Amino acid sequence: MTDAPPRPEGLSAYIAVTAAYWAFMLTDGALRMLVLLHFHTLGFSPVQLAYLFVLYEVAGMATNLAAGWIAARFGLTTTLYAGLAIQVLALLALSQLDPAWGIAASVTFVMVVQGASGVAKDLSKMSSKSAVKLLAPAEGAGLFRWVAFLTGSKNAVKGAGFLLGAALLASVGFVGAVLGMAAILAAILVAVLFAMPPGLPRGRKGAKFSEVFSKSANVNWLSAARVFLFGARDVWFVVGIPIYFYAVLSDGTVAGNRAAFFMIGMFMAAWIIFYGAVQATAPRILRAHARSEAQLIDAARIWAWALAAIPLALTALALALDGPQLSLTIVLVAGLLAFGGVFAVNSALHSYLILAFTRAERVTMDVGFYYMANAAGRLLGTVLSGVTYQMGGLPLMLGTAAVMVGASAILAGRLRVGGGDQ
Repeated sequence: MTDAPPRPEGLSAYIAVTAAYWAFMLTDGALRMLVLLHFHTLGFSPVQLAYLFVLYEVAGMATNLAAGWIAARFGLTTTLYAGLAIQVLALLALSQLDPAWGIAASVTFVMVVQGASGVAKDLSKMSSKSAVKLLAPAEGAGLFRWVAFLTGSKNAVKGAGFLLGAALLASVGFVGAVLGMAAILAAILVAVLFAMPPGLPRGRKGAKFSEVFSKSANVNWLSAARVFLFGARDVWFVVGIPIYFYAVLSDGTVAGNRAAFFMIGMFMAAWIIFYGAVQATAPRILRAHARSEAQLIDAARIWAWALAAIPLALTALALALDGPQLSLTIVLVAGLLAFGGVFAVNSALHSYLILAFTRAERVTMDVGFYYMANAAGRLLGTVLSGVTYQMGGLPLMLGTAAVMVGASAILAGRLRVGGGDQ
């Protein structure tokens, strides 16, 4: 079966939404790396570094619930523009950080600003993902292809942002980096405001906030599985692995620190870009055009169990090779790249299934609820990343990731064809 050609206005709106989302995610990835590496060099512990991102994820949970209703009430472009504008303000605020402040004041300030950035990120994400449901061709694998491209390309751009953040920190410093990104994103916001074509709904006055809580069993089970899937990624990604690599790569000198920044940024960027590339090709990997919804639901469980095996094997290796060393680091790099590839297929399946399970009239509500669960998983993973690495190093951190992926696989096993509204 071939896809019907999309409406011209639908395709142009999809291109505009994708371009705006790319611009946002480039700055989001860069900001995360800037904050992590800048404050690590100031002497923050892994747990303190995790605190810097906690409000970012908490804000994301609240934002996704509210954003689904706001978009349904006022239109998708409203939430997209608001996300870009808030990110510009967050970057400007972060430039005011004073190095003379104490640790408590610095952590509090950055947590609040990161919270605003979390609001911005999830307004933009919910708007972009919901737009795909409304704009993509209905026939064949059109929906899966469009959402996979949006999500995969976004992650590749975010990966470039990690590299950009590390490079800016090493070259122009923290303040220069955030001011430069604020200026570029502000220019893109102005361009999108004037160039956005028609094609997205303007909202409906009768939308009620209570509608954000889904009555669909599939939406609820998939959202629960998403919590543990993304928690499993962030439990190593946010704090533990960057700090481990810094311990291996830096010699404590200024030049050594800068070299470590670049190498850590390159790895994080390569991981995200590889993950995004696999995610974009997931429909081909899964042969989605030739498979039914029931088969894709089964695939979500199977691929989750395949993913759990990777951190489990890395945990065993970390226990056998105690402490930072070259052989362990090389295997970690290879293992985490393998994790990224399998994780990408899992993530792409989830992103397709949430849009397949929801109805067009409540897409922003269900997508908002689903990404609230996504933010909850990132919050859980962020906190555990600092705690597990500080308490038990790589073995505890990677073992926690394996357990969380297993929980995601069990929850994905509850998905059923026709598990809609009850």
